[in-house]
Amino acid sequence: MDWDKTGFKYQGLWVPVLAVLLLGACQSHPIPDSSPLLQFGGQVRQRHLYTDDAQETEAHLEIRADGTVAGAVHRSPESLLELKALKPGVIQILGVKTSRFLCQGPDGTLYGSLHFDPVACSFRELLLEDGYNVYQSETLGLPLRLPHHSSPYRDPAPRAPARFLPLPGFPPAPPEPPGIPAPEPPDVGSSDPLSMVGPSRGRSPSYTS
Repeated sequence: MDWDKTGFKYQGLWVPVLAVLLLGACQSHPIPDSSPLLQFGGQVRQRHLYTDDAQETEAHLEIRADGTVAGAVHRSPESLLELKALKPGVIQILGVKTSRFLCQGPDGTLYGSLHFDPVACSFRELLLEDGYNVYQSETLGLPLRLPHHSSPYRDPAPRAPARFLPLPGFPPAPPEPPGIPAPEPPDVGSSDPLSMVGPSRGRSPSYTS
């Protein structure tokens, strides 16, 4: 009878312990987001943005030192851009050479700014199945397009999206080391064509003719 009371007593002690363990197990923990876009958080890529959509010529987006944004047929130091993720699907674009951020005005005009404005300089990056990307202002919703210079009356930012192909930006090649001069050809008419015998410091009178 006493053993039954003792066993019941110890069983009563386990009740609060089990309650604490169950409470800890039942607490809700945040489920990590498995979205693949989160892997780009803080990622920095160097790219040239190439487009052939409704342009007079194939062009690479350039951010120039005076703040203008234009297109160039060939890749150049001004077209090398740094794309940095601000949050999933949203990036900032920085000209590597000019240190200017790509920004967009309310009328859709593109310009390069030395200061980052999250309202004007944040772009949504939409990945297409064919490898091209579409960019649009996160705040204004206007698509990123290179301006047409053929007509001053053309809308600088038409509503139709433009496709850009991000091309890898390779770092500049290191300077080549100074070349080593090639050895002079042996003098076949000499008694020492391979220059194996060093120059003599003096001449013996015995060899004087």
